[in-house]
Order: sequence, then C-alpha cells, then structure tokens
Amino acid sequence: MEVLLITGPLSKAARALVEVSRAKVAANANLDEAAIRAFEHGMHTPPDSVIQAIQDALEELGAVFIPEQGALGAGVRLKFNRSLTKRIGNLENEGGPSAKDDVP
Repeated sequence: MEVLLITGPLSKAARALVEVSRAKVAANANLDEAAIRAFEHGMHTPPDSVIQAIQDALEELGAVFIPEQGALGAGVRLKFNRSLTKRIGNLENEGGPSAKDDVP
C-alpha cells in the first residue's frame, strides 16, 4: 500500500474541517508552529518524517486524508459525520474533561 504524504494546502484544509489551530496541531505533533505555517503556505517543504507527524496529528484530531484516484485529486474529510461527532461530544462531556486521545 502506498503511503500518502499530505500537502500544505491539505493540512490547512484538514485544520479547518476539524476546527483546530496550528498551535493545537503543533502540540499534538510535537513540532514548532512556525514549521507548520511554513509548510501550509508553501514556504518550506519539511522532511517526510515531519509531514507524517503533521498528518498523524490531524488524523488523531478527526481528519481522514483521501489519496488521489485516477483523475480525482487527493482530499480530506471528517472521520465522523457531524451528528455522530455531536453525540460523541455530549457523551464525553458527561464524564469530565476529555483526554488527548479522545475524539474531538
């Protein structure tokens, strides 16, 4: 199976979909926020390991990356639909603050 490495624009789109800041992704990926900003704006292409860390952090936060399929380009979508995300959020909020590994 081919490994998908995301692009800067896909990273930015994923952050918008899961509604998190660069700071949150940076903290989850153990990276500097400036590195993510430079990547998303096309100012710098980091090593594959850094891109993978960004992708892993975004996937942990609820993004799913879709590889290119023939003439269709790569994309990003939410791991869960809005209704399910809301129900999960309600359940999580009943037991106190959620942990890092919980669904956003």
